[in-house]
Amino acid sequence: MSVLVLALAIGAACCLGLGFVLQQNVARQAPLSDFLSFRLLIDLVRVPRWLAGIGLMVCGMVLGALALGRGDISFVEPLLATQLLFALALSRYQTGQPLGRQGWAGLVLLAGGVTAFIVAGEPRGGDAETSPLRHWLIVGVMVGGALVLTACAKRSRLGAGPVLLALAAGLLYGVQDALTRVTGDRFAAGGLLEVLTGWQPYGVVALGVTGLVLVQSAFETAPLRMSLPALTAAQPLAGIACGVGFLGDRLRTDAGALAWEAAGLAAIVAGVVLLGMHPAMPRGGREEGTAPPLGGGPPAPDRPAARWRIRPPSARGVGWAA
Repeated sequence: MSVLVLALAIGAACCLGLGFVLQQNVARQAPLSDFLSFRLLIDLVRVPRWLAGIGLMVCGMVLGALALGRGDISFVEPLLATQLLFALALSRYQTGQPLGRQGWAGLVLLAGGVTAFIVAGEPRGGDAETSPLRHWLIVGVMVGGALVLTACAKRSRLGAGPVLLALAAGLLYGVQDALTRVTGDRFAAGGLLEVLTGWQPYGVVALGVTGLVLVQSAFETAPLRMSLPALTAAQPLAGIACGVGFLGDRLRTDAGALAWEAAGLAAIVAGVVLLGMHPAMPRGGREEGTAPPLGGGPPAPDRPAARWRIRPPSARGVGWAA
């Protein structure tokens, strides 16, 4: 186990968790007419708090890329799931809610699950799978699953939609992490020219932008406690599947190790759900047919046909104006 990789992965998780909370603080006030639209990003980019959240997320992605360049994806991905701990810490600061039994139980399950998976599985590198068919098959399954989840989410945007969008984004981000690892390997082997002549870096950008739209749409329509746990659980599972599937990562496969690995992953998911459902996590949902509060006032009827502009931040917080 590399201390540097551990520090980079935890640093990435910290930046990602804090960044997601700041993004959701703003995205939850966006008009529903921007749901699953790139117009949503155009509106949000004008709000400093959201930009701060994106800046933290970019820092987290850079640290994550450095960790993936020096360690195995099956080792790094479970560590990235700890981003929920940092999201909860900032949410507690914003809401003043105590951690309580639920928070401590989630923390123990998440930390214990990550430890169990890494210790039992002993993730290590190996020879990457060179068959393009295997690459495209695994990536296709992940991306196809994300498309199906997104299509289902469009039919229930204020019901199960946010959870489905977060799951879809998690799958895309897991694949993005795998392609980031491949891009780093190509750069190490042949420099910038080798990177630019491959499809992987362009896939990283496309998956990142698409995942961002999905995540912000999930943040827009539901509390963080509904979306972030699904995102945090899906991303490492997808990343590990890619790592074992075509990046050459190896895990112990004897019966005892497999049992502990499965228990570790189950504990990670359970811990993520408990922490994500903690009362300290920001609320942000709204009923169908209502628009975001204006300056902290009561919700007004939504006007889908109207364009909205973001008003400057004030002492009462970030809001929207018609």
